[in-house]
Amino acid sequence: MKRKSLYILIIFIGFAQQAKAQELLKLEDAVKIALENNYQIKLAKNDLKIDELGNTIGNAGMLPTISASVVNNNNILNTTQTQIDGSERTLDGARNLNLTYGVGLDWTVFDGMRMFARKEQLNFLQKQGEAELKLAILTRISDVYLNYFDLVQQQQQLAAIDTAIVISEERVITAQNRYSIGKAAKLEVLNAQVDLNVDKSLRLKQIELIKTAKIRLNEILARDVQTDFIVTDEIAVDEQLKYDELKSVADQQNPQIQAQVLTKNIAEQELKQVKAGRYPVVRITSAYNFTRSEASLGFVTQSYGRGIFYGINASVPIFNGNLQNRNEKIAKVQLDNANITLELQKRSLESQLNAAFASYVTNLELSKVESKNLEIAEQNLDITLSKFKIGTITPIEFRTAQQNFLDAKVRYSNAMYLTKIHEITLKELAGNLSF
Repeated sequence: MKRKSLYILIIFIGFAQQAKAQELLKLEDAVKIALENNYQIKLAKNDLKIDELGNTIGNAGMLPTISASVVNNNNILNTTQTQIDGSERTLDGARNLNLTYGVGLDWTVFDGMRMFARKEQLNFLQKQGEAELKLAILTRISDVYLNYFDLVQQQQQLAAIDTAIVISEERVITAQNRYSIGKAAKLEVLNAQVDLNVDKSLRLKQIELIKTAKIRLNEILARDVQTDFIVTDEIAVDEQLKYDELKSVADQQNPQIQAQVLTKNIAEQELKQVKAGRYPVVRITSAYNFTRSEASLGFVTQSYGRGIFYGINASVPIFNGNLQNRNEKIAKVQLDNANITLELQKRSLESQLNAAFASYVTNLELSKVESKNLEIAEQNLDITLSKFKIGTITPIEFRTAQQNFLDAKVRYSNAMYLTKIHEITLKELAGNLSF
């Protein structure tokens, strides 16, 4: 079609001119920048590092504590001592010193298996951090996809408006030529110029929408919001999505479900730790000490010593004001809440999948209908323009055909964009959005 060829030529020329002055930002490049720069992703990575650093047997309480100590006590006393024979000894300013230093070990060897439950809980906390990082990445990459294709759609609509402007300019020239040879009234020229100005006004508003969309995408990419760029001019839709496959993948890979499963596991380990309070606690203590003492008055004025100290401490809880029962009941309620939340999350995921898939199917069909409408509108505009040039139709009829073409182009662009949105949403919910 002649009109379609003109439209494609306008898009190609405009895109080529823009590309010379602006950076062409490909989708994969935008995703890469977001993965490197986005602040939410950085925060999630740091949170995961904290979980990894905390996941140690030492933090679980499995290792002994070893410490060095020094105790130095001194005093100066006015001292009077009564001996066994009844005699007294008196010394003013008597100095006494007691010095002890050494290395000690304290090790809890049994605490009702609390330390093992704690270590398992730390493992789950690290896995939960990994799931939360995946969720943060999926969410931010989904934002990149949505804003990127919104910008593609806005550029497509700008190209459609540019086509309308070219046609309106051609109409103004035709009207002026017809007026100059006396085949048209001045009113026809004025109406053509008014319609041209309307199209130019639409273009200015569309440019503003594009600038706003660029600022929003730059913000997500965590770079200078004034960075100028262009995006590709096509929206490719995956038409092969199947609900059953998405549901199966989502049950296994959805990061929110994964995080909630881990929350339930953490609650189970918390209950085990609370129940450990019913069992005895056994500790081993040991030390190697050096001692020194001095006294100005007494039978022994100086003494030195060194050696090993060791022992075992065991304690058995008998009664603590029913706090043990209370804590166990609370831990069981928290575990029950975690199970309820998991089921709620699964139902919510299923609902979101159903709604998104229904919208995906509807807009996929709608985009096909609008594609046919666009072809018809292009043919209609082509015929109308030819008739307008020979004066067999009125300017109003021509403008109507022109507006129908523009509306058809916008509707088709919107349908493709909405289909892409729901495709992205479905893949995000399934946890397999590629990045």
